[in-house]
Amino acid sequence: MEELSHPRSPSLGSGSPEEIIEEDTNGSSTTGNGDDHSLSQVLEDVDRFLEKLSTAGGNKGDSVEVSDSVEILSKTVESMIDQCSYQSHDSSLDSPAFFGAIDRLSRLTELLEEAPPSPATLGSLNRAGTVLQRTMLYLEDELRTILDHPNDGGCKPEPYRRLDYNNSNSNNNNTSSYKHFRFSAKYYTFNSPSGYHEPIERRPEVEATAVGGGREEEYSFPGFSPEDVLRMNKIADAMIRAGYESECCIIYSVMRRNSFKTELINLGYEIVSIEDLQRMQWDSLEGEIVSWIRIVKECTKSLFGEERKLCDSVFSGRHSDVAGRLFGGLARAVCIQFLNFAEAAVLTKRSAEKLFKFLDMYEAIRDLGCSVGCDGRTEDPEAAIEAAKAQIGKTAVGMFGELEKSIKSDNGRTPVPSGAVHPLTRYTMNYLEYACVYKETLEQVFRQHKPQHRPTAAEEAGRTEFAKQLIRVMELLDSNLEMKSRLYRDPSLRYIFLMNNGRYILQKIKGSPEIHEVMGEPWHRKRSTNLRTYHKNYQRETWYGLLQCLNHGGLSVNGKVSKTVLKERFKSFNSMFDDIHKTQTTWVVSDEQLQSELRVSISAVVTPAYRSFLGRFSQYLDPGRQSEKYIKYQPEDIESLIDELFDGNPISMSRRRT
Repeated sequence: MEELSHPRSPSLGSGSPEEIIEEDTNGSSTTGNGDDHSLSQVLEDVDRFLEKLSTAGGNKGDSVEVSDSVEILSKTVESMIDQCSYQSHDSSLDSPAFFGAIDRLSRLTELLEEAPPSPATLGSLNRAGTVLQRTMLYLEDELRTILDHPNDGGCKPEPYRRLDYNNSNSNNNNTSSYKHFRFSAKYYTFNSPSGYHEPIERRPEVEATAVGGGREEEYSFPGFSPEDVLRMNKIADAMIRAGYESECCIIYSVMRRNSFKTELINLGYEIVSIEDLQRMQWDSLEGEIVSWIRIVKECTKSLFGEERKLCDSVFSGRHSDVAGRLFGGLARAVCIQFLNFAEAAVLTKRSAEKLFKFLDMYEAIRDLGCSVGCDGRTEDPEAAIEAAKAQIGKTAVGMFGELEKSIKSDNGRTPVPSGAVHPLTRYTMNYLEYACVYKETLEQVFRQHKPQHRPTAAEEAGRTEFAKQLIRVMELLDSNLEMKSRLYRDPSLRYIFLMNNGRYILQKIKGSPEIHEVMGEPWHRKRSTNLRTYHKNYQRETWYGLLQCLNHGGLSVNGKVSKTVLKERFKSFNSMFDDIHKTQTTWVVSDEQLQSELRVSISAVVTPAYRSFLGRFSQYLDPGRQSEKYIKYQPEDIESLIDELFDGNPISMSRRRT
């Protein structure tokens, strides 16, 4: 829509309407008595004639004698408009008498049309109609000028109140930042190096008499002083009462839409085609989405509210239905542009990583719907908003489903070296932790758009839809990790892998109150029990055979300790311990607490058993070379070597086994 621009119409001078009528009546405009008339007297005469004309309207056969005040009123209004050609300030728009004269002129044309036709009535009707039409053209120009040049009335214009996007102390490179966007109310600029910024304080409100309210209130409008708003209110009321509602609405609608379009451009809004969106890489599309969200939120929080306030003030009172239609039309036009972008973004390729930006879009559209509702006074964009919100909601459900698919399809046959935490575990838990920031939104999305499936026992027990989805993902992850643990040929390493991943999951949940709340304490206790089971199984697989070497039984033959058997026991212990140490120093337990717990539990079992065995049977070996050959370690050495386990020593990595 092209912007309309018109020069300001010439205005009335400083002379009041009463002074103009006095000047005019000094000429030819007199009553039948020849007395001069003030405007107030003319209006009183016109009112009496209108009452008479209205009473006579029921008798179609009687002719009506037209009062001289009709011609005086027509000439007065015409003279007032003529004076506008020579003056720069329009006091007529501040004069109740001026609008009172227009109102009488409008009623005269209406009643004269209904009166029995006669040369007098037809002449007066044509005369009054011509002046009224000219008056409406004048008011149209005045309305257009105020809307187009709000600062011409002597009052400094106030801009739309909005966030400051011109601060230079920022950085826009981190487009993947998480929910701190919403927490700190920071949003990126649209294709601008200035980045994101804190909102500036709102400008102070301007006190003015509430238009149509009859009381003092604080008002602020997008670019208009309270005086301008009051003038537009008077113009709109006069035009609508005179039957020029359509002309008034067209001018207001065109000018305000042009202004709103300019404001959106100033915010950085650009229309991106579906084809361009679909060709974009995700990094570029993500930037467009962030910018779109920022602009939509600005409209939601500020622009639409002030636009509605302006519209309601210009078309107040009996014309509130007009205000509803005009605001609804503008809001719908703007929202359709926003929704076109959202619907185009929905058509792009889905992936789990895109979910959170689409949830931001969902929230922005949801809030947009709350800000543009027109109270049922006219067709508003709520239906289109709900449809777009539903599309994004279904897309978000599908994107969350991509996470489930990625877990199911991650069936690589190569185990993670050293039993470390699997990348899938890290990715899934970080994803769920971030998803919990959007818990309320995801709950709404799942409840409204998630296809129903038969829930598992863990998903039952009155859980929310969001909790059911989290539990389902955790079950899929558990199954996948169990499958991956079987890739290790060494059972001990299998349990290290399960402990590492299980501990990582528990720590993530412990560090996220949102996930902990969703999963519940019983689930947490069950996972802790599983970890203890993995720990016991690891000790059995690794250290049970070693401890058999330190068993006191079977060493005596005919009541005497057999040196041969004893030497074999020491040799077996040394060999097995060396093998365990060389292997398990290459294994990784990244959680320091778990690493310490494992070392302490191993040392608590092995060191006392070795010290007891050594203390009781070392005397049966001959001192010297024989003793040194079979007693390779002292108890303190065993403790020190156990403390080297699970460090992921790269020197021994080539000799690790899986």
